[in-house]
Amino acid sequence: MAEKVVLIDGNSIAYRAFFALPLLNNDKGVYTNAVYGFTTMLLKILEEDQPDHLLVAFDAGKTTFRHKTYTEYKGGRQKTPSELSEQFPVLKELLDAFGVKYYQLDQYEADDIIGTLATQAGDKGLDVKVISGDKDLLQLVSDNITVSLTKKGITNVDTYDPAFLLEKMEVRPDQVIDLKALMGDSSDNIPGVPGVGEKTAVKLLKQFDKLEKVYENLDEVSGKKLKEKLESNQDEAFMSKELVTIDRQSPIEVTLEDLAFPGYETQKVTEFFKELGFQSLLSRVQGEAGNDEAAELPDIDIEVVENINSEMFTGQEALVVEMLYDNYHQAPIEGIAIVNDTKKYVLSIEDASKSDEFKQWAEDTNKEKWVFDAKGTVVALLRYGIHVQGITFDLLLASYLINPAENNHDIPAISHRMGENAVKYDEEVYGKGAKMKRPDDDDVFYTHIGRKAQMVYQLKASAEEQLKQNEQFELYKELEMPLALILGQMEHRGVLLDVDRLQGMGDELEGRLETVQAEIYELAGETFNLNSPKQLGPILFEKLELPVIKKTKTGYSTSADVLEQLEEKHEIIPKILLYRQLGKLKSTYIEGLLKVVHEDTNKIHTRFNQALTQTGRLSSIDPNLQNIPIRLEEGRKIRQAFVPSKEGWVMFASDYSQIELRVLAHIAKDEKLMAAFKEGQDIHTQTASEVFGVDKDDVTSDMRRQAKAVNFGIVYGISDYGLSQSLGISRKEAQAFIDKYFESYPGVKEYMEDTVREAKRTGYVTTFMNRRRYLPDITSRNFNKRSFAERTAMNSPIQGSAADVIKKAMIDLDQKLKEDQFQARMLLQVHDELILEAPEEEVEKLKEVVASVMEHTLELNVPLEVDYSYGPTWYDAK
Repeated sequence: MAEKVVLIDGNSIAYRAFFALPLLNNDKGVYTNAVYGFTTMLLKILEEDQPDHLLVAFDAGKTTFRHKTYTEYKGGRQKTPSELSEQFPVLKELLDAFGVKYYQLDQYEADDIIGTLATQAGDKGLDVKVISGDKDLLQLVSDNITVSLTKKGITNVDTYDPAFLLEKMEVRPDQVIDLKALMGDSSDNIPGVPGVGEKTAVKLLKQFDKLEKVYENLDEVSGKKLKEKLESNQDEAFMSKELVTIDRQSPIEVTLEDLAFPGYETQKVTEFFKELGFQSLLSRVQGEAGNDEAAELPDIDIEVVENINSEMFTGQEALVVEMLYDNYHQAPIEGIAIVNDTKKYVLSIEDASKSDEFKQWAEDTNKEKWVFDAKGTVVALLRYGIHVQGITFDLLLASYLINPAENNHDIPAISHRMGENAVKYDEEVYGKGAKMKRPDDDDVFYTHIGRKAQMVYQLKASAEEQLKQNEQFELYKELEMPLALILGQMEHRGVLLDVDRLQGMGDELEGRLETVQAEIYELAGETFNLNSPKQLGPILFEKLELPVIKKTKTGYSTSADVLEQLEEKHEIIPKILLYRQLGKLKSTYIEGLLKVVHEDTNKIHTRFNQALTQTGRLSSIDPNLQNIPIRLEEGRKIRQAFVPSKEGWVMFASDYSQIELRVLAHIAKDEKLMAAFKEGQDIHTQTASEVFGVDKDDVTSDMRRQAKAVNFGIVYGISDYGLSQSLGISRKEAQAFIDKYFESYPGVKEYMEDTVREAKRTGYVTTFMNRRRYLPDITSRNFNKRSFAERTAMNSPIQGSAADVIKKAMIDLDQKLKEDQFQARMLLQVHDELILEAPEEEVEKLKEVVASVMEHTLELNVPLEVDYSYGPTWYDAK
């Protein structure tokens, strides 16, 4: 991943903060509102962007080189209020406390400093983010430079990349200066062409592309008055363009290396906050490790054990199995830490795996183990023939349920969030990325994993108490914990891959790619590098004269969204899209699967992410089996390579039918929707009948297709725009569909409104089993953020409850298979589908048992319906 560079327009952000917040001052009478607002924005940047390089650029003074061109540049601006100007020195003290570099350059503006550094960083391939309130900086936008512009307040921003800029302002980055040149800017006293506003300027640029071409083709400008305005203000227009053009080669004396930001020292920032009276911000930095090397951790007494004995175990131990790479199937276990009330032990996996005492303790269901990541612990030790039993606490799952929006649930991060600073972050001990390794000093390593185990032991009570306060203890104890142990066994078991068949598919795809490529070359009338946008663009937009949808810094855009808009324009386009799909299938899925198949067993051991999504849905990685594209037949065929692990066995697939719509019917208690499911009607035909006002027998396939889009769209809080795009109809027609849907199913509309209202009151929504989804933006003044949060509020209880259902079904089915002594076993969970392998002779009984368990795992107001099939491969089981 490219290094991240963040460049902040100090004057702009300070001004915004000053006018956005009421006038505040501390107990010494120093005004602080601009500094406070700036600080909240800075903390957000540090938390969300985690920059490697950081600079705040300031204007050096009132006079700049631009005044030589136009003495009235920025003339007419009101004098900076003294209440703000006296905060700039305090702001720079704040930056010193954070260790953030700031810079200003005589005769130049902050824009020029930012433009120069952004260009240098962009040319080096670094990821650059510019933060300002000034639209002039939008001219810097490129493929790796984004510009975040503040809107209302200080932390609400719109982040512009080339696509968003084009969508929002209908211009490319290189046209921003032409836009400003035509329309002027009263805030900077830039004249532009009087009488030309943004709408007219955009229209001219769409027609002529650049300011120069506008004047080269004045005769083609429509409108006599407009033509006269342009003619009489030509000098002003070109001068305006010069004034708004950022100098990207300003003579700065600061380098990218000077901007390195290793992190801030918590103590320095804390002291400064206390001095300014920023009590409400102290919690944002206290407890964060940052890079405070001076912070001393309490002593911990670790015993390194070689001769393991049963006296080490009391029956309530915290167990941490430490691996440096997040792969339970390949990464070696570096060490094991065990902590109880009396001792803290560290042992090697070599000693543990040879010890009968350790194995007996680990597999004893009566000996309580408190762990971090039960699933990972089970999988890691199964590789050594040790099946851990008796796990009664999982810090990872507890943290995930308490804070589902957090993206870091490792032990140090959790402990710091819970107010415990007794363990270093892993990066401090192991390093980052490719450089990550066990420290040479064994004492450092043993102490670190001992501290981590100590944290698991120490945090159990408070984590469980928080779950109980949130009424989530049952969700944790009865659903997520048992499921983790089942998923661990599924991961270890893996699924067999027919490697020869998959390689054969790769060869077939290669041949298909060559055929499609030849067809494309024939339609183009020449050969070229089909994977190069620089070569493909001219073929499509110059030679074949297709309409240009979007341009990038390097030429024509040939992205998927662009090509999809051109699909009806020329027969070459569908073939290019097909070529790309087939290419992705080959590289991502066929070659990708072959890379991760276990060389000894030919099995795929995907890893299920149980603590990732905010909805509670499971996902999988290494490889991601949920994303195998099945709309394309070639994609579906990849499932032919997944086969049973034993002769005479079959793959058995069972999935819920329309589970989210059934959950919606249950939650909304809409009489008509519930009746449709209870009577076994086709819900899409039923909805089409309602929406189009026709008898069910008269519903056409196209009507049903549109009704299906409405049904599922409603579940996801779809807008009239979203539905119009999905169905290829006008927004007015789409809104009419949505209105008719809510007329037909008033209970659904009432549910949506009640859910949003309750979310605004509590700040979260819940599922059947009380899983929470927090929605901090549900009351935001920012329309886009609030609208997204409202849609999320409507959808999350449905998606999350569907996740609850299938998770509980997995637990119930696992128990039933064991009780009835089936040989059949679960292999995978993909969306709403469970995939098992089983002896052929068990299939008839399995049909009955699986359907019964899945359909009755939770009793709803409508019946759950399960479809199942089986065959020699996963493909045949669908």
